[in-house]
Amino acid sequence: MRNRPDNHLYYGDNLAVLREHIPAASVDLVYLDPPFNSNASYNILFKSPAGTSADAQIEAFEDTWHWNDHAEDAFDQVARSGNTKAFDLLNAMRAFLGENDMMAYLSMMAIRLIELHRVLKPSGSLYLHCDPTASHYLKLLLDGVFGKREFENEIIWSYRRWPTSARRFQRMHDCVLFYSREAGANTFNTQLMPPSASSLKRWKGAMQKVTFDAGGKRQPTQEAGESPGVALNDVWDIPILAPVSKERLGYPTQKPVALLERIIAASSRAGDTVLDPFCGCGTAIHAAQKLDRQWIGIDVTHLAISLIEKRMRAAFPEIAFTVEGTPKDLASAEDLARRDKYQFQWWVVSMLDAMPYGGKKKGADGGIDGIIYFKPDGRKTEKALVSVKGGDSVGVQMIRDLHSAMEREKAPIGVFVTKALPTSVMLREAAAVGRFHAPVTGKSYARLQILTLAELFKDRKPDIPYVDPGAAFKQAAREPAARQAQLL
Repeated sequence: MRNRPDNHLYYGDNLAVLREHIPAASVDLVYLDPPFNSNASYNILFKSPAGTSADAQIEAFEDTWHWNDHAEDAFDQVARSGNTKAFDLLNAMRAFLGENDMMAYLSMMAIRLIELHRVLKPSGSLYLHCDPTASHYLKLLLDGVFGKREFENEIIWSYRRWPTSARRFQRMHDCVLFYSREAGANTFNTQLMPPSASSLKRWKGAMQKVTFDAGGKRQPTQEAGESPGVALNDVWDIPILAPVSKERLGYPTQKPVALLERIIAASSRAGDTVLDPFCGCGTAIHAAQKLDRQWIGIDVTHLAISLIEKRMRAAFPEIAFTVEGTPKDLASAEDLARRDKYQFQWWVVSMLDAMPYGGKKKGADGGIDGIIYFKPDGRKTEKALVSVKGGDSVGVQMIRDLHSAMEREKAPIGVFVTKALPTSVMLREAAAVGRFHAPVTGKSYARLQILTLAELFKDRKPDIPYVDPGAAFKQAAREPAARQAQLL
């Protein structure tokens, strides 16, 4: 397995990242699983040692689209893109659908599909994963962007799950729309599936028959051996991830690695570049790494980027990759704090290897932004509360609020992270909270610790005994080298 430094994770809007960082005709395979227009809010579920999920989850993203200035701008960008067929289709959809949530979703997707078409090599392919609520609209858009001749397959991913009561048949499949960049030029490796029992019986019977060539020489119809299998069709029966699956990491829309392995094995070769512009928890790039491909992942939340970093380093300890778009110095961290306080909070929490806590709902987190689990006696798990402040000024009341949260949550330690310098009154208030004594180490630790953003960039970490990072994040299983070689 090569240790490639050319793999990249990008934090940011994928449209901007595609335009600024991904050259034309540089990608061999695109897989995207964009959030559907289901008006749902998805939570990342984190493992809690106490087993309580209510305080161990955080809103990852809102899968809600509205017609607003951003949607109007996306529509206008498609109009000015030069792709008249794509715009004609989008404009017709607007006349039919009106200016509603679905139209906003389609406008946002259309301009991104145009960029994804640009970055694909002539031999490249795109697989768009969607559910039946939007697949028919997206297929029309793909016909407009790629061309109807470039349509290869509508793959049906069939699965089973616990049924629900409804006045219709149970919905037990997703759609994967497969398009080539140039019909007939795309990389495609035929995938085989085991023959059915009846096919195997006919095959063995055929092995006993012979034919004769023009000169009357016996020609066996098949060399000695077993059937190599039959070419895979476009209906795939792959189980979804059960809630208790060892593979599941807590991301709401996580797909099985087996599904992505099949796509990547079919439409790329070793060393090719795979791009996932909505990479979520990173299943596509995980599968790409297993199959010895280079990869590029893009996501708009620090939660996802942090989760993928942990996943990839756990599964592939020797892996090399870069993370772009996250703060690399004090100035860029301060800029993020000004632009988006929630993304700033989640980034700081990830820097501390803490579990994110709460969400965007005002007052839902009680002033707590993260939790660090630790075992001061080597057995019992305790928690340290993390509070992050990205404003230009802080005051002593914030220290008192964190102390109150510590008392309420029975947390021995609190960590206050601030962009602004703490005042002398804040430092005295924090010191007055007292010390925590760890029996195993024999040391004492400040119960309320203040850490500045500048200190964070100097690799200062909270002083906490026996931090247990595995208590909050479910780690991906390490991929065995033998398994990786077999897949190749």
